[in-house]
Amino acid sequence: MAHSTGPIRATTQEFLEIEDIDEDTVILKNGGAAIIIEASAVNFGLLSEEEQEALIYSYAAFLNSLSFPLQIVIISKRMDISSYLNEITNEENRQTSTLVKSQLEKYRQFITSIVKENKVLEKRFYLVVPFSPLELGAKSALTTGKKSKTSYSKDYILSRARASLLPKKDHVQRQLARIGLRGKQLNTQELVELFYSIFNPEAGKAQLGDIKGYIKPLVEGLGSISQ
Repeated sequence: MAHSTGPIRATTQEFLEIEDIDEDTVILKNGGAAIIIEASAVNFGLLSEEEQEALIYSYAAFLNSLSFPLQIVIISKRMDISSYLNEITNEENRQTSTLVKSQLEKYRQFITSIVKENKVLEKRFYLVVPFSPLELGAKSALTTGKKSKTSYSKDYILSRARASLLPKKDHVQRQLARIGLRGKQLNTQELVELFYSIFNPEAGKAQLGDIKGYIKPLVEGLGSISQ
């Protein structure tokens, strides 16, 4: 039995659900959409018992106030602090004071020992507020082949999605403020950088630069949603 030896031509984009990123909104291939809010954090362990209880009750009230789906995503990334250590070393070399130079050396050695014994992680917290394609009506359920594809235009989906998502965004940000947290909606540039870092974990953020050269490779076939 003969086996095909041709190359596999499937691309990563074929498996992505993202159709486009526009006006601070992620547009999905099935006609859905979403906005992403980055939330600040609080060190729960440093709070007093009373403050911890108050925070738990406030968080419970936040969850109970939701009348729409909400996804909580936590991204942990190992931090590279080599540049920080280099800055300490440079400052150490510039110092003329023997005492300050000695203190900087001890501090550098302390940080180095911590990094060797423990993984230094950067955690980011995101709240994903979705817009369901079912909110577009029956036409949004149409499919072509194996892949779900909406029959609405991108502009129409974006208009309907923003009308639905903006009040939800305001509600989430108000509730976060009551807990003592800040919630910031990611803009288009930040969304592209976020997904680029997720799908290209080895690439540094500094390599991305302006998003104009990355939107099309990231979400192949922009504007292909037909009316």
